[in-house]
Amino acid sequence: MNESELGAGLAPTPQYRYADLVGGQLFVAGQVPLDAAGQLVGAGDPRAQARQCVHNLFTLVGHHGFAVTDIHRLTLYVVGRHDHLLDAWDEITIAFDHDVPPATLLGVTLLGYRDQLVELDAVVTRA
Repeated sequence: MNESELGAGLAPTPQYRYADLVGGQLFVAGQVPLDAAGQLVGAGDPRAQARQCVHNLFTLVGHHGFAVTDIHRLTLYVVGRHDHLLDAWDEITIAFDHDVPPATLLGVTLLGYRDQLVELDAVVTRA
């Protein structure tokens, strides 16, 4: 975790940076469904996990002085059945008020945390 992110309200992540700010771009690492205390949210529930991932993304974006409208690229990774992908995607569209930036939705075999179903990364750019 970058020192400047310690007060962002995100879970501490030893040996892992949430993002790199390069000029006017923020390259965001995969946001996972952990709350501020580092506890997995929504085990078995792709909707709850997608909401937590988006919450973490929006928190990080705001912490670095960007707006949600500065998010210009998303990749959503989802473990499980096809309906898990659809459920997670539905939560993403709700979070972005049905105006999702360019995105890729991928079904994957597994993710980094036990019981993790969803992960979300992004590229954020000031216009």
